Amino acid sequence: MAAVMLFGGMTAFGGDVVSLDSCRNMALRSNKRMLIGNESVKQAHYQNREAFAAYLPALDFTGGYMYNQKNLSVFSKDQLLPTKTFNLEKQDYEFNLVKNPMTGEPIKGPDGQYIPETVALIPKDAMTFNIHNVFFGAVTLTQPVFMGGKIVAMNKITKFAENLAKEMRSNEAENIVYAVDAAYWQVVSLKAKKKLCDSYVNLLDTLHSNVNAMVEQGVATRSDLLTVEVKLNQAQVDQTKVDNGLVLSRMALAQVCGLPVDTQMQLEDEDCSMESIKSTTPPANDYDMEDVFARRPDLRALALGVKIYEQKANVERASMMPNLAVIGSYSFSNPNMFNGFSRKFDGGFNVGAMLTVPLWHWGGNYNKYRAAKAQTKIAQLELEDAREMVHLQVSQSAFKAQEAIKTFNMTETNLSKANENLRQANLGFREGVMTVDNVMEAQTAWLKANSENIDAMIDVHLCDVYLSKALGTLVTPDFNSEK
Repeated sequence: MAAVMLFGGMTAFGGDVVSLDSCRNMALRSNKRMLIGNESVKQAHYQNREAFAAYLPALDFTGGYMYNQKNLSVFSKDQLLPTKTFNLEKQDYEFNLVKNPMTGEPIKGPDGQYIPETVALIPKDAMTFNIHNVFFGAVTLTQPVFMGGKIVAMNKITKFAENLAKEMRSNEAENIVYAVDAAYWQVVSLKAKKKLCDSYVNLLDTLHSNVNAMVEQGVATRSDLLTVEVKLNQAQVDQTKVDNGLVLSRMALAQVCGLPVDTQMQLEDEDCSMESIKSTTPPANDYDMEDVFARRPDLRALALGVKIYEQKANVERASMMPNLAVIGSYSFSNPNMFNGFSRKFDGGFNVGAMLTVPLWHWGGNYNKYRAAKAQTKIAQLELEDAREMVHLQVSQSAFKAQEAIKTFNMTETNLSKANENLRQANLGFREGVMTVDNVMEAQTAWLKANSENIDAMIDVHLCDVYLSKALGTLVTPDFNSEK
């Protein structure tokens, strides 16, 4: 009753039957991890474009304003400069000095310096400039010429990072698909077990009616009837548990697909027969592991990680090499000193080159390079370890897939025998040669055989999906997240 009430409150998904591929598509389009993966790919793409821009010249503008409290004065006081007169006899300029009228010799002052006869006055105010408000700016063009290979390495790193983000998204998509398949086949399994429980309850109900009639006729005991009733009550309890489990599994599937948990979906394989087992991929006895390694997105991601660390080592090596760049700029200011002190905007061009050569850093740069090389070696060892684990995973998943098919075939045989055993038990009971206990034992064996057959069928599907995931052949729906 609880299952019926809970199921009745669920929202209908429409009249269409939902396939496994539809569930996969819905999950991939709504899963938050996939959405994060899409944004990570975009981020890595933009970072790659950013790194490429380092090849091109950079154009920058710098401007500013400064207020100064004081003016700028070249002299601290008025300046007196000695003058010269041209001497025709000597054909040269001579200082105009005060001379002794008796001897005609220049006269020295108290400080020991000759006293000029005439001076030129330069007032302090003439060499004082108003710099209270200063405006300045520059347009600079910088073109890297040689950066020690750093720009090339950064471009490779960002390109590898973009591919790495795509591989991580593909790996996450496989995980989501596997989770969807597990939830999907769980619903199919419980739906089949629900039908099985219903059939089992009907069998016991029919047996209960027959035994009750036999008790009334005096050919069966009250104890036989009570035994059947206990079995019937237990079957009804199990039936309720399966109903509740089916509702909860539908909720889990809806949540994985990104739908409201109260969404009711009619699955394409809910009423599937055992013929669907034929559509699964038969496991092989051996696989080309190099092909498997090439198909696995997680291993491709690890291989890209090794390449990224290799380029990071090149970046660290670039810090030990000379850097050369060409620089050109146009700078201007107000006031300016290009043609005397002028309170207006004026400027000029300049072109140059800048060379930086590391000389001595006490081994700091070299140790950073060696640390990056060690990190590259760690990434290589992790890749090798992952390849070994994948080899083991493929072997185990192939073995499990083979065992699942064997188990399914055995359950098919057991189910056929259980059906015949139940038919014989019912026939013997009607003819009076078998007891109620014999019939219930046959029914219990029939129930167990059917349940094991359902579990084996679902296990074949899940092992097939897991084997495909291990081999890197699991097909995930291809869609453009930006549409």
